[in-house]
Amino acid sequence: MIRIFKEQARLLLTYQPDRFNDTRWLDEKLRQDGSVTLRRTFTFTNAGLASIGKPFQIDDDSERVFVLGVSEGDYYKVNKDVLGLKYDLRLDRAMKLEPRTFVANRDISIFRKIDELIDEPITVGGADESAIPLADFDQLLKTFPTSTELTHYARSRIARVLKDYFGTLSDAERHLNKYLEKKSRLVTSSPGGLIETFELQKFEYIHAELKEMLREAEEYQEKDWQRKILDLLLFIFPKYIAVLENVQIKDFYSKPGRATNRYIDLMLVDANGSVDIIEVKKPFSNALLSRHKYRDNHTPRTELAGAVMQAEKYLFHLSKWGCTGEQEIYKKHKSELPVDIQMKITNPKALILLGRDEDFTDEQRFDFEIIRRKYANMVDIMTYDDLLRRVQNIIAMMKQRVSGGSSQ
Repeated sequence: MIRIFKEQARLLLTYQPDRFNDTRWLDEKLRQDGSVTLRRTFTFTNAGLASIGKPFQIDDDSERVFVLGVSEGDYYKVNKDVLGLKYDLRLDRAMKLEPRTFVANRDISIFRKIDELIDEPITVGGADESAIPLADFDQLLKTFPTSTELTHYARSRIARVLKDYFGTLSDAERHLNKYLEKKSRLVTSSPGGLIETFELQKFEYIHAELKEMLREAEEYQEKDWQRKILDLLLFIFPKYIAVLENVQIKDFYSKPGRATNRYIDLMLVDANGSVDIIEVKKPFSNALLSRHKYRDNHTPRTELAGAVMQAEKYLFHLSKWGCTGEQEIYKKHKSELPVDIQMKITNPKALILLGRDEDFTDEQRFDFEIIRRKYANMVDIMTYDDLLRRVQNIIAMMKQRVSGGSSQ
């Protein structure tokens, strides 16, 4: 058992063996290896041994005391080597310090998990502007995942708590790769169960990442936003295998007798070579319907009406281009496509992703649904809240299947 005490200018850790052991194993470990690790978290050398005065002094065979940290202004500084960190840790001297501050379920080092996600010193509490506030750190401890959850999505969950206080978190694109690396460690009763559990992980990641992006939408440039959203959409709509950017098409109608070049920002290609187009707009508020009614109706705002009109024109020109267009698009983008795939412009559709509907009134929601159904044969209009709900429903159904399979 370990305990943590504050004594004047030092932060001390005491180790007491259980009733079946004594401290001789620890002394032998220090003698032979020069260091000992407790709870898979704290590593001490002989130099870290401390002698303390009353009231903590007890029989030499029943406990050992180590210096965990030393006072430095308003903080205790814990040497990086003790916790296996890249930088020294600073903890507010006023905060309550106990083993659960450092060690989570099944001896998981809390600060080492944080350290894996960032590349800067960790400071908790106090007046330092870069510090994690004590209230937020306490919330992190309460919600810190169990070992099973860590297998599934710990890096994403911790990162969402810490992102407000550190600027060097791992890139969002790398998070999913971490999940994929954990695939082989999943314990399931059958290959089918393995696939379902992995798919559930994937959609939980997508949902968490999408919510985080929506909270920070203002920080993204339009192109960066489109690129990140498309990465997620390809997982949600797996029938698409490629996204082509800035696709040139021909307009034979705007200027009779002369073809005009038009450019589709984003084109989707499915596994059969059929193409659709997608318009991805940033989730600006109040971008869909008017707040005030016109003849008792909420009408489309300029951004929505303009996106629909633009998509319809692209679809028109794309369809009129026909076989020649298929060959031209393939010729210019074949390096981005599977070898020998045949491009097909066959009744293409458009997907428009824009705006939020979370604050819609019931009347706005009704009018918006009418607008969507009007264009449904050619254009699928989706809000970011639609996308969140779609992913939530997928997760709910997958959880039912996973839990149903595990109960058999």
